[in-house]
Order: sequence, then structure tokens, then C-alpha cells
Amino acid sequence: MKRKVLPLILTIVVFVLDQLTKQLVMLNIPAYTIGASFFGDFLRIIHVYNPGIAFSMGNSLPDDARGMLFAVAPLVVLVVVLVIYFRNDEFTFFQRWAIAGIVGGGLGNIYDRFFRPEGVVDFIDVKFYGLFGLERWPTFNVADAAVLICGFLLIISFVRVMVKESREQKVGDSGGSAPVQE
Repeated sequence: MKRKVLPLILTIVVFVLDQLTKQLVMLNIPAYTIGASFFGDFLRIIHVYNPGIAFSMGNSLPDDARGMLFAVAPLVVLVVVLVIYFRNDEFTFFQRWAIAGIVGGGLGNIYDRFFRPEGVVDFIDVKFYGLFGLERWPTFNVADAAVLICGFLLIISFVRVMVKESREQKVGDSGGSAPVQE
């Protein structure tokens, strides 16, 4: 049980950092303005609200539909993830930490959707130099970063486990003697 509970420390850390940074932004930077720029305009700390989901998708939906799709549905998904997290004994310790980071980020943004009528607070704005047609990457927050980074690490971990199991199976299939019959 300790292997399952210990990684949830990361869930708490991500949630607290996310909410703390959002609160600092809301207290110190007026909405829809730039608070600070670093390295020219490569990195900016700004204060915006996102009533949609990633990349501001769904901003034009009616409020009720947005509430259902972007608050309730992710909450259900997080509950399902946590149920699988606790019932599954196959996840590696690393995978549990990655899942815990994803859950922390998810909780941070879900909290905003339920308790901030304006939407999710985003504040990290990075220049993207026209790549993929974007002059700037869509503004994000600590929760978004945690979900993206931990999700990427989780996928890499799953691929590594599959490759390792495949190699072990090939070694087992090719090297060895025929089974002994009794």
C-alpha cells in the first residue's frame, strides 16, 4: 500500500504549487495584462482566463455545456484513473509517480473550473517563433505543465516496459530446451 500512497505526495505538491502560483498571478497582475518579460519577450508572465480546455478549445460553447464537458467529465475521468491506480498492481513505482503528477495537474485545473467562474487561470506565455503557425505557444499554467510532462514520461515508461517484455519473451522463445513431459 505504501508504494501506492507515497507517490500521491506529488499530487498534493503539484496541486498546491499550481494554486499558489495562480493566486500570486491574480493578486499581482491585472487580468489580460503582461506582468513580466524575460529574455526579451521569449517568456512572459501574464494573467489570462481560459474558459475552454487546452488551446482554448470550446470557448464558444454555452456555459452549461462547458461546465459539463470541462469540469464534470474530467472529474469523472480522474476518479476512474484513481480507481485504476489503486486496483492495479502492475504499475511500476515510476509510473505511479507519473500518474500522481497527472492527477495533481488535473485537480488543479478542475478546481479552477468549479471555483473560478472566469475559467482556468493561465499565465506562462512562451514565444514559439512561428512553429506550427504559432507565434506564441498557447498560454498555460503549472497544472498544464505537470500533466504534459508526467503524461510524456508515463508514455515513455509504458513503451520501455513493453520493449523489455518483448525482449524477454524473444529470449525465452528462442533460447532454452523443450519442456519436459511427465
